[in-house]
Amino acid sequence: MEGLIWIVLTVATIIPMVKLLPHFGLNKYWAIACLIPIGTVILLWIMAMKLQEMERR
Repeated sequence: MEGLIWIVLTVATIIPMVKLLPHFGLNKYWAIACLIPIGTVILLWIMAMKLQEMERR
């Protein structure tokens, strides 16, 4: 049962990442990094840094 929950949460994270990453200048295939929890955190951190950079312009 835990495996099913993990798969559902992973898919629920990957789908929005595929749509968001190109807006931040990253390849959409980096969304596969969401398969591991630390990958999601790293991608969110990178997106936050790029957003800060965009706001400065």
